[in-house]
Order: sequence, then C-alpha cells, then structure tokens
Amino acid sequence: MTVITGFLGAGKTTLVRRFLTTPEGRGTAVIINEYGAVGIDDALVRGTADEVTLLGNGCLCCTTRSDLELTLRRLFTERGRGAVSSFARIVIETSGLADPGPVLATFATDRALGGEFFVEVVVAVVDAVGGLGTLECSAEARKQVILADRIVVSKMDLVEASAVARLTERLGALNPRAAIEIAVGGALDPRCLIEAGEPRARSGFIAEAEHSDGILSFVLSEATPLAWNVFSRALETLIALRGADLLRVKGFLDVEGCRGPVLVQVVQHLAHPPVELAAWPEGERKSRLVFITRLIPEQQVRALFDAVRALAAGATTQDN
Repeated sequence: MTVITGFLGAGKTTLVRRFLTTPEGRGTAVIINEYGAVGIDDALVRGTADEVTLLGNGCLCCTTRSDLELTLRRLFTERGRGAVSSFARIVIETSGLADPGPVLATFATDRALGGEFFVEVVVAVVDAVGGLGTLECSAEARKQVILADRIVVSKMDLVEASAVARLTERLGALNPRAAIEIAVGGALDPRCLIEAGEPRARSGFIAEAEHSDGILSFVLSEATPLAWNVFSRALETLIALRGADLLRVKGFLDVEGCRGPVLVQVVQHLAHPPVELAAWPEGERKSRLVFITRLIPEQQVRALFDAVRALAAGATTQDN
C-alpha cells in the first residue's frame, strides 16, 4: 500500500495518474480523499485504475478515518468474492489538509487491517512554486513531510534553480531521512511510489491536526453553459485581489462551444492552463467548481462572479 500526501495543489493527482499508466501501476486500486463536498480528483483518475473510491467532504485525519477503515474492508471482501477487479496494490491519496499520522496509526491499531494491508511507502508531494511558504504557515504540510519515506518536489520547471535549492534544504532539515525526488508533469520513476528504500524507523505519529481557523470549502455550480471570457475575467480578478488566500480551486466547466468539460485548476496566484477533456465524467453535465480558501466566504466569490457577468451583459447590450 502507498499513501500519497501533500498540501492543496501540490500535484498528487497528476502523480497518481502518471503512475497508473506504467506497468508498475497495473492492478492498483485507488482511494481518494477530498476536502470539498464535490469530488473532482476521483473523476480524473477513473478509467486508469482498477477501482476508485472517493471519500468526500472531510479529511482522513478527522471525520472520515472510520470511512477509510470501512472502505479498505469492503475492497478486501469484494475482491475475495470477485465483485471488483482483482488488485495487488492500493494507493491512498489524502486530502491536502490531512495529517497522515492518524492514517498510518489506523494500520498500527487495527489488527484486522494491519494483518491484510501493509503501508510500504509514504510519499509527500511539495510544489516548488508555493511549497516553501506553505511549509512556514501550515502545520499540516510540515507533518506530511516529516512522516514521509520519500519527498517529491513538483513544478520545479516553473521556478528558478535557486528556489528549488532553498526548498530542498528546508525539506532536508524537516526530514533528513527521506530521499528527495524531482517530478515534472507527474513524470517520476514509478518505483519511487512503491519502494520505500532502506528500512528506517518512522519518526513517530504526530497528534491529529487541528485545521487553521479560516479555512473554508464550498462549491459553485451552474446548470447552463458559461461564456469563457466572462468566467476567466472573474477568476483573474479574484486571483489579483485574493490570490494568496486561494488555497485551491479545481473543477469542471461547461463552456459554450466546448463538447467536453474544461478542467480548471488554481493554486493561490498560479492558474494552470485550462484543458478541454474528451468527455464528461459520470453524472450530470454541469459546471462545478470546488473552492478551498482562507477567509474568502462563498458569498463574496458569488457576488464577484455575478458582478462580472452583469458587466459583460451590459456591455453586450450597449454594443447592440
């Protein structure tokens, strides 16, 4: 079993998707935990894994730890009776706000699970763009690094070498025992996700995280197709005004003129290029965008998008 941790937007899902396309990733079941009420990451992974289970609206270190235990038991039972595809490995992708300590403790304290499942490697993903600042302000991010067997630095192609050097120095100080790997676009030797390297004593379970005050999660949805120009202007305004507090924005948009969903991802001031996917995931075709913010309430975001939409409509009326 592999546990993949990392703060919001670090690149965990990209890493998992690439791993599942490799020979080493065949026969893998995936459990994905998301903080928001609507799952996005699990939809991106479906089709490449033998079994994908979403644990939503919480984090593994808090409300859904019992759900993790139930899910693992269900997978084991259903595999035995042939109800799900046979799998040889499980990958758990935790929420960006999860302390991995209680997840690991689950297998140490639950004898039944401990007898069937063994955590081979804990991987912490840290992005080179905002990782250093995140480590300074987030206790959860530091715990993810401290408990890792391997640390993967992502997005290093977006920053200068000196920034990567400062980040790796900080990571080495937090966890001198873990090997530090570099991934670009999720490309990584797949053995890094299934081999822990030389055995070592884990650095101990840290108390469950108490999430910082002010972290909010909400979902914006829209049943009718959106005009891309209107949406992008609103998002650009939000990033300019409150980018530092946009911990994560991720979702699918039903854009006018596009057959498939447009994937949108934002991490603080960094907006990933939008990508039109070939087809919609299972479920209703509509826009749904998950926001995880620091002290940015849903009402303010909705008001901003409504205001930009109204301005665009007014400009169109004047032109006519």
